[in-house]
Amino acid sequence: MPRPQPRMLEVLRTEMVTPNMRRVVFGGQEITTIPEGYEGGYIKLIFPDAPHSTPDRVVMRTYSIRAFDADKGEMAVDFALHGDAGGLATDWAMTVQPGDRILIGGPGSVKMVDPAADWVMLAGDMTAIPALMCNFERLTADTKGYVVIEITSEADKQDLNLPEGIELHWVINPTPEKLEGKLVEQIKALPWLEGQVSVWTACEFDSMRALRSYYRTDRGVGRDQIYLSSYWRAGRTEDQHKVDKQVDSAKAA
Repeated sequence: MPRPQPRMLEVLRTEMVTPNMRRVVFGGQEITTIPEGYEGGYIKLIFPDAPHSTPDRVVMRTYSIRAFDADKGEMAVDFALHGDAGGLATDWAMTVQPGDRILIGGPGSVKMVDPAADWVMLAGDMTAIPALMCNFERLTADTKGYVVIEITSEADKQDLNLPEGIELHWVINPTPEKLEGKLVEQIKALPWLEGQVSVWTACEFDSMRALRSYYRTDRGVGRDQIYLSSYWRAGRTEDQHKVDKQVDSAKAA
């Protein structure tokens, strides 16, 4: 299937969701060409005028669609104000004004937790919260398991509509770029439940690798039961992180 052409979208408004999470709501004429049902999937913000951009290789940053309303012609994207090592996209999100326009690539594939599993493990840091929220909206009332979210401060907690059988753990880490391992520690500390699990976890690269070993080796989670991804790497730009992921995937295979 051919990759969709980038769309020129317009910024409608911005708002601070929490002290370290900023929402940008997009619209414009080409918003109508975005298909429905891709909440939680990724898009590419394209910055042709950024440093190191060339006509053959433009700078892009990857984010998740938090919400899409076709009737209103609006798409919301939440920007964690930590985790983008290059700072390009977060700087843009903090300064952009209604009426500004930007090219958007995608949307890409959507990978969600399986609510039909016996129980679920949903975890991530600030960069994963938009996709986590989309996962929560797909859970059934009888879903059981854990949600573990690393945030920068107490004020970054958001109201979550979770099933009664979900046990929620907030992990406060004011310096996520220093890799203190708090998210990994909290996940490992939780009692492993009986039955088949469905795992969805997205976080920093080195934390992802530690959790991959834990899920697959220590807990025996099968490949078809797990979605595990790194959304960023401390001290690396997105382009560098992409190379790191390719090397790591080759080694893991």
